[in-house]
Amino acid sequence: MLDHEEKFLFKEEILQLANAVAEPGILDSVEDLLTDVITSPRFDSEVFTLERSLQVMLGARAGTTLVGLLTVAPEVFGEVAEVRIPSEVHERLVSWRARFGLAIDNALNFLNNPDGIQGHNFATQVAHVDDRRVLQGRLTLVRYNNEPQFFVADAQVFYGLIVDILDRLGPHSESDTIEPDTLNRLKDAVALIERRTATRERS
Repeated sequence: MLDHEEKFLFKEEILQLANAVAEPGILDSVEDLLTDVITSPRFDSEVFTLERSLQVMLGARAGTTLVGLLTVAPEVFGEVAEVRIPSEVHERLVSWRARFGLAIDNALNFLNNPDGIQGHNFATQVAHVDDRRVLQGRLTLVRYNNEPQFFVADAQVFYGLIVDILDRLGPHSESDTIEPDTLNRLKDAVALIERRTATRERS
């Protein structure tokens, strides 16, 4: 169970989430997204970007809170009932956890298990979506059973993931946690992106 401070913060997060889904149609849009992910033939890979998609739809804080609610332990989820949020929102949250929670939690645990990943491959492609040119990335993770799991997303999603990972790794990094060659590759990659985006802005 949550202690007093955690409970206060948790309730604040729930209120933020409730406000984010208050606009007409948002509850249906979120449910459509969850349904699309859970019924996708590439479910294990697409759930990897679920939190990012919800952050785009609802805002970063609310998107993260919703994923947490879908996958949190039942006794913690019971605390939601104590927060004064619209009954329709509460009913949806309860139904979403029942319908999607276990499957999403299992998939995230599966994808986040580093022992299960034996290799990876990343490729890029240019797609045309709604008459616009979009750079996409395709990440393939090779599982221990030689079954590939992959997901395709716009480049901005991958840039966001890279920043999130570096934000988490940075505070714990020392000279013996990253190879000099890897650090140089990071610097070269950032320099290349800066050159390319600067060229585009000038043109």
